[in-house]
Parts: sequence; C-alpha cells; structure tokens
Amino acid sequence: MKLLMFTKLMPQRSIEELAQVGRQWQLDGFDLCVRKGHPVDPEHPEKLLAAVNILRDNGLDVGMVTGEGSLLRPDQPGAEALLAAMDAANVRLLKLGYFPFHPDTMDYATELARTRAAILSWGPLARRYNIKICYHTHSNKNIGLNGAAMTHLLQGLDPEYFGAYIDPCHLRVEGEDFAMAASMLKPWLSIVAAKDIMITREEGNGHGKVSRHLTPAGQGMVNWTQVFEVLRKFNFQGPVSIHCEYGVPKEQFDDFAQQEAAFFRRFV
Repeated sequence: MKLLMFTKLMPQRSIEELAQVGRQWQLDGFDLCVRKGHPVDPEHPEKLLAAVNILRDNGLDVGMVTGEGSLLRPDQPGAEALLAAMDAANVRLLKLGYFPFHPDTMDYATELARTRAAILSWGPLARRYNIKICYHTHSNKNIGLNGAAMTHLLQGLDPEYFGAYIDPCHLRVEGEDFAMAASMLKPWLSIVAAKDIMITREEGNGHGKVSRHLTPAGQGMVNWTQVFEVLRKFNFQGPVSIHCEYGVPKEQFDDFAQQEAAFFRRFV
C-alpha cells in the first residue's frame, strides 16, 4: 500500500511545494486534483507529465488523478485529453464525479441503469489509454453510496478498467460494515479513502436525528484496525488517500495534515 495525500484542500500549493511537504510528511505521493485553480488545470492536461516528473524526482508518486466533480462522461470536453495525459505520465487511476439520486423525484432502477451506462461508456477510452475508471462510495443520496449499492453499479464490469474507490468514513455514515463492503467489492477494490467521522444524536421534532462531522483520524468512529486488517487479508496493494477534509483554520492545516499522515503511516 502507498500512502497518498488528496490535494483538494491544497490548491494554492505549486508542484514544487507539494514535493516539499510530501517529503516532510513522509508520504508516498499524492492523489492529484486536476481541477480549475490547481497546479494542473483540466484545460491544460499536458502539464500533468511535468508535474508528475517533478514529484517522482523527489521520490513521490501520483497514484490517482481526481477530476472535476462534473467529470462524468467520456464525451465531455477534455476527457480524452486527460486520459491521454495520464497515460503519458503513467498514472493509472482516475476518479470521476458523482451521480446523485433524489428519492422524491427519481426511480432507482432507472437511475442505476443510466449510471451504469455512463460508466460503461468510458470503456473504449479506458482500454485505449490503459486507465482504470474509479467511482467513490460517497454517502448521502448518490448512486453507489455504499458497498452494496456500488456492487449493483459495477456488477459485470471489467475490474481491469473499472474500480471501486471505497471510503470507510462514508460507509460508517451509511451504517455498512467495512468488511462486508470490501468483500462485496473485492474484484474492483482499487483505492481506499482515509478520513474519520463522528456521528451523534440530536433532538428533532420530539425524536432523534443524526448529526455528523469530520474529525481527525482516530478521534471518530471508523475502526481503522479492522479496515487495515481486512485490506491485509485481501492482500490489497493499492493506494490509501488521506483527505483531511475537516474544517480547521488555514494556518493550522499543515500541522493537522502531518498528524493525519503520521496516524495512517503506522498502518500502511
């Protein structure tokens, strides 16, 4: 397993600065956002190769590219150019955006079929450029929000070109055991997210409702011992991507991110 840091919350840092913090934080590399406002912009994917080379010259890798949240279909502008740039840079995992599901207005079977068709349509480009298209188990009314739903989505798709980006934090929100989810998704298991969450009860209309907030790893409700025991049992060799998405003042972010990296380093 390689320990990556997701660069979503570090858009202001240059690639050279990322290389510096990667060494300081004892990372193996980055889950690199290719988004507007980041060092590699989706309108200039040709810059990816130079960025990756700088990081590799510093002993770091790019284990995944995370595209814009709107990146859902291969016929969107810039999609093929991004995959071509990833192939040239030898980055093999691409994270898509999300397909929302609204229970009040949508039929699940219909939306599942549409989403499967959209993901499957990436097949020709994935094969042409040898890129695995990954989809994330993101809670709160998205298609593929947990292991069971993701299995519906990926069933029958070639695991060489389609992958599950499994997230123990979001599984905890949805009340799904990590071992169950990982077992269902084992053929497609490609990358694991690393973040933690606290779930508490609040009073609402004379009964209970759920409140949740992201928290530094080890202070929440994810059983990381179990997570990494399952991954070792499965001989998982993919990357683990640290997210650091809890809200802290900007001037404290580096300290918290470095502590997060140290927490997961002892498992990885």
